[in-house]
Amino acid sequence: MIHPFEEPFFKRSGMSKLVILGGGESGVGSAVLGKIAGYEVFLSDAGPIREKYRQELKEFGIDFEEGGHSGSKILVADEVMKSPGIPHKNEMVKQLIEKGVPLISEMELAYRHKRDGKIIGITGSNGKTTTTALTYHICKEGGADCALVGNIGNSIARQVAIDPREIYIAEISSFQLDDIDRFRPDIAILTNITEDHLDRYDYRFENYIRSKFNIMRNQNAEDFFIYNEDDPVTMENLSHYPLNSNPLPLTMNRELPKGAFIGNNMMTVQSKDPFTMSIYDFALKGKHNQYNTMAACVAASTIGIRKEKIREAVKTFGSLEHRMEPAGLVRGVEFINDSKATNVNSTWFALESMTKPVILILGGVDKGNDYSLLYDLVREKVKAIVCLGVDNTKLHKAFGSVVEIMVNTSSAEEAVKAAYHMSSKGDAVLLSPACASFDLFTNYEDRGKQFKEAVREL
Repeated sequence: MIHPFEEPFFKRSGMSKLVILGGGESGVGSAVLGKIAGYEVFLSDAGPIREKYRQELKEFGIDFEEGGHSGSKILVADEVMKSPGIPHKNEMVKQLIEKGVPLISEMELAYRHKRDGKIIGITGSNGKTTTTALTYHICKEGGADCALVGNIGNSIARQVAIDPREIYIAEISSFQLDDIDRFRPDIAILTNITEDHLDRYDYRFENYIRSKFNIMRNQNAEDFFIYNEDDPVTMENLSHYPLNSNPLPLTMNRELPKGAFIGNNMMTVQSKDPFTMSIYDFALKGKHNQYNTMAACVAASTIGIRKEKIREAVKTFGSLEHRMEPAGLVRGVEFINDSKATNVNSTWFALESMTKPVILILGGVDKGNDYSLLYDLVREKVKAIVCLGVDNTKLHKAFGSVVEIMVNTSSAEEAVKAAYHMSSKGDAVLLSPACASFDLFTNYEDRGKQFKEAVREL
């Protein structure tokens, strides 16, 4: 195992120049790790770098540029850490590939330099954020020396460099798994696979599936792979990828000798210290969250957290911001912020859990969505749809014959007012867009915060 302050891998193999593409959390964290590990580091961002990151780069004496890429400084790299938001279609990335410069992800860089800490890596099209946060909550409440890293926590590279822990609980996107080489989580969780980000994968679902299965690609007999046996895409493709670790399946359809299952409203976790728990004691409600809870419990149990601590933590876990987050009650109308639902399946899960009549706020940047998956639930539960996006043509075409009322809006404030106007006491206004946010907002967090602010202003 390579220690952050010892002779680094690149130096020993004759590589010393590390270039970082992207000046956000992932990029700057990687730059800090590279600097501490002894590389010659250069960071480049095509846009502006936020002030807090600019100051951090200066503090560590890291050379950087913003507002454009200098090929003369980038193409001479021995290796390039590419931030996950930068696609392989990017012009500079294409030049690097053509020149044969190795591209790695932050996960790969951090893995090479972490000490003896274990990694619980969580990926999936839906539920990975909730599962990651719950796993962290259980491990922390169980007394583990752990850190929440990846998409919802700190940069794993920065964590490894500055504050190493015994356990890293990492939310990992498909983009971060695209550029791994030796990255190997001790426990890998694949929550499910549904069509998402197809615009980044040449609109070929099989490319996206392959990316997700990368999480278990380098695992060995000492490791564990937790997966949803009830997810059809996972099961259809599982045999296509070598499984060298210990499988721990999850299901609601049968009893299992290992992993976890739910039957008669009871969850059974089959581990060294088996236990059961009523689903009515779960803090997270909804069928989809029962799978997330099973995954988190199996991971925590496998890492050594005691069953009493697991039960207690599952009962006390709070809701996440922007994920089915209560946003207010106005004259009997409930407002729910599910801005993190950036694909159709996430919106399906949100609607499936609703028990009140819904005014649904949809829209944004379409990533090749197939909205037909929502038709049955929309017919059953949705009174009206408020479109929130620059171009709502596809939404009208998809839902025009499914609901009676559809309106267009171009801001969170306008969408909230329109939804409230169409609602009655006892209804719920649900922001669950099924789309990315970049047409009108900075990101899904910005969209969710503007939604909540608009509700407060009613």
